[in-house]
Amino acid sequence: MLRYIAKRLFSALITIVVLITVTFALMRFMPGSPFIKGEQRMPPEVLKRIEEKYGMDKPLITQYFNYLKDIPRGDFGISFKRSDVAVNDIIDRGFPISARVGGAAVVVSLLIGLGLGIVSAVRKGGLLDRVSMVLATVGISIPTFVTAVLLLYLFAGMWNILPTYGLSTWRHYILPVACLSLSPVAYIARMTRSSMLEVMQQDYIRTARAKGLRESVVILRHGLRNAILPVVTYLGTLVAALLTGSFVVERLYAIPGIGRYFVDSIGARDYNVILGLTVFFGIFVVLCNILVDILYVLVDPRIKMTE
Repeated sequence: MLRYIAKRLFSALITIVVLITVTFALMRFMPGSPFIKGEQRMPPEVLKRIEEKYGMDKPLITQYFNYLKDIPRGDFGISFKRSDVAVNDIIDRGFPISARVGGAAVVVSLLIGLGLGIVSAVRKGGLLDRVSMVLATVGISIPTFVTAVLLLYLFAGMWNILPTYGLSTWRHYILPVACLSLSPVAYIARMTRSSMLEVMQQDYIRTARAKGLRESVVILRHGLRNAILPVVTYLGTLVAALLTGSFVVERLYAIPGIGRYFVDSIGARDYNVILGLTVFFGIFVVLCNILVDILYVLVDPRIKMTE
């Protein structure tokens, strides 16, 4: 297992380097400058001094390797727009907030999604199955920004029963978590149902029932444990996406998470913030995928990590 993890970490390192290279190239070859906004004009002497301060007067290859050299130390540089703010500070401030909202959304998605999927599989063709699949289809079809606006209109505009911005109390989490959870609940429910229907036809399920085990034990211990692998695969991407913040939800609900900073940095052409947050997101996604691979073995010991 250690050898497998080492190989995955090496592959992850290559992925991160490619991500840095592509992002760096795209930003540097974009027309315009992060120090000039709109049609405003800046004296060439002033612009030259600013570029010297941030090292942008050096050749691109030198800038690239200087940035790569700082990454292993965990130094993502400083903001071009606010020289007193480091990218690390933005991550320290924004990620815990995004992680709290995203973590709650992951838990809600798993609990409701697995529950709907199990009920639909066990009660195949029944009313609960049909209702669950209709809800799952709706959840997959509606974009997140439509869900966010609709919930704002209903619960804040029409009924005025839930707050719409900030995270001061537990009630502030309800709307953003609901927005983030709707689509994952739908995916998890459909995957669980499909996998459970296949597993429940296997011989070992019939054997478990023939032994007189309770139906709940048959479904949860023998059925769900073997049907959950597709959900585990999806879980890696889901956790990475939700914990690093939803750009749309954080913007609409005024949540000062890391996703909001990322959107603002793109509009401001803040190269260091864009690159630093992109690298942070990439590292987080890669690590989540490695953890999912390890989780496979814990969920199903029949799976062996190939060396």
